Amino acid sequence: MASKATIKVRQVKSGIGYARDQRATLVGLGLRRMQQVVELEDTPAVRGMIHKVRHLVRVEDGA
Repeated sequence: MASKATIKVRQVKSGIGYARDQRATLVGLGLRRMQQVVELEDTPAVRGMIHKVRHLVRVEDGA
């Protein structure tokens, strides 16, 4: 069985003061607090969400 590609995303800046849709995108990615890291499936939809909040998150080396 082939394993799915994953991507690790860390929130490095607060969503406070940014547009509501950007804060909602952080929540959609599973990010709730600063420096939290989530591992997500690497799909075009997730890539698009990361792109939308690229000023608030960092993509870390995959596992």
